[in-house]
Amino acid sequence: MRRHGPPSSRSPQSAKSQQKTREVGNAASLSGPSDAGAGGRAARRRAFAAATLVLGMGTFSNTGETRPSESGTSSNYAAEASEFQAVEVTRPDEPVYLAPSKESERRGAVSRGARLPVFGASNGPGCRGRWLSIAPEAYICEDGTAPSAERAPPLDTRATLSPDGLPYHYYFVAKDGAFGYDALETAEDGVPSSQLQPGFGLAFSRLSHKSAGDAFGLTTHGFWVPLRDLNPAVPTRFQGSAWTPTLGWVIRDAAPVFSAPGKRKPGVVLERLTALSVLEERPLARVGYLRVDESSWLRADDVRRPELAPPPAEALPGERWLDVDLAKQTLVAYVGDQAKFATLISSGRGAKSSATATPPGVHRIWVKLATSDMDNVDDASAEQNYAIEAVPWVMFFHHGVGLHGTFWHRRFGEVKSHGCVNLSPVDAERLFYWTSPRLLPGWSAVLPTPHELGTLVRVR
Repeated sequence: MRRHGPPSSRSPQSAKSQQKTREVGNAASLSGPSDAGAGGRAARRRAFAAATLVLGMGTFSNTGETRPSESGTSSNYAAEASEFQAVEVTRPDEPVYLAPSKESERRGAVSRGARLPVFGASNGPGCRGRWLSIAPEAYICEDGTAPSAERAPPLDTRATLSPDGLPYHYYFVAKDGAFGYDALETAEDGVPSSQLQPGFGLAFSRLSHKSAGDAFGLTTHGFWVPLRDLNPAVPTRFQGSAWTPTLGWVIRDAAPVFSAPGKRKPGVVLERLTALSVLEERPLARVGYLRVDESSWLRADDVRRPELAPPPAEALPGERWLDVDLAKQTLVAYVGDQAKFATLISSGRGAKSSATATPPGVHRIWVKLATSDMDNVDDASAEQNYAIEAVPWVMFFHHGVGLHGTFWHRRFGEVKSHGCVNLSPVDAERLFYWTSPRLLPGWSAVLPTPHELGTLVRVR
């Protein structure tokens, strides 16, 4: 979601440059990757409003039987055959509708440059050309496409998960700030197009060199920024694992190891986020200890262990759902009543009633976005401001509150965010493609349908 608004400071710019600067926005002071969060009340409100504007709220049923998504030829594709089999999208975030009409409910959005299969074409209101059927219950206007000589990937193509869970190269603006430029060839030769404040998180779709030694990155907003003015994000490779009753993780830096309850092993520690198996529990003088191998114990307070919970009443028989435990700071993924996967999270800081707390409740994912810009620079009441481009693997389940990948801190297992549920990038990508509705190849956003409900998320 883009934040539109003037930055607090600018160098002289052309009208075109000023417009681009407004699109990128500007962050006030951000303490850096270790403290940033992507959630706060203002950011969530803007994310919700922007997603509603771009995609439409859409409607879907929370009750009744879940039916599998349609595949192959259906009544949707009984329209006239198209003279081409694939198109390339020529506009950014081209909207997708449930029916061949602009008055229809939104189904999602498609990225510019994506190649899409075409199963049929028909006339309908709101499009000068024809409406192209690109998937079950999915139509785009022909005006935003061009015929493609290359074949589109099949709808059943499965995403290849990345080793670090990051779709872009991520950097943070260093303490002296940075400038962005419209073109690589003229970068730093004239007036810059944007001024970027310290701590602003940038996502680069491309890295290149203007000349020997001068490295630049192209942001997702179309600006070239010199890399020497930035600090690279260093995300954790932490990831959860298949559920087992003994599963746990260290959540303290350099957690001390004991040979027996109360008897510390001098100089022996376990690093934060280390996965372990809990073999035995034993209290000693009101302190709990956990045995993690034949001769090693940890204090129970230094370990997070996910706990099983029964499905909520809203869960349909045998469906996938997610359980977010705020007390434990864990997430468990279920199929029916069977736990399949567990990991650590970071939820919102503050008391339950505060604006930055993650609200408890039972919801369904109402929209999924491959990436979304997040900031709170318009929130005058915020103790600290932040702005981050292209936050990855966003799954909104309650207005602007959602699950998403987090590359600016590694404090999973403790409250840290401004309201959203932070996941490691690897975990977020895995859950993004495990949950529904499914994001099809080339799509940038997707909404549920009555045939493909959003995955249920319980926060407790």
